[in-house]
Amino acid sequence: MPKRHLTGKVVSNKMQKTVVVEVESVKEHPLYKKQYKTHKNYKAHTEEGNYQVGDTVVIEECAPVSKDKKWQVLEKLQ
Repeated sequence: MPKRHLTGKVVSNKMQKTVVVEVESVKEHPLYKKQYKTHKNYKAHTEEGNYQVGDTVVIEECAPVSKDKKWQVLEKLQ
């Protein structure tokens, strides 16, 4: 089974080796068919701490690193 990749913005980098990434998705209401945005925060593991708040990054699913961290940062997008 392939690993999932998500794209989002870094909203916090205050922890060591961890960044919080906010991923935005668009959903559709089942009855009224109106589209709306939802946001979800993911904690992602990173060895180097060179990600700043506002950076757009790609995260990938991985084996659990801690209780909340099940993602790792792959790359930083421009």
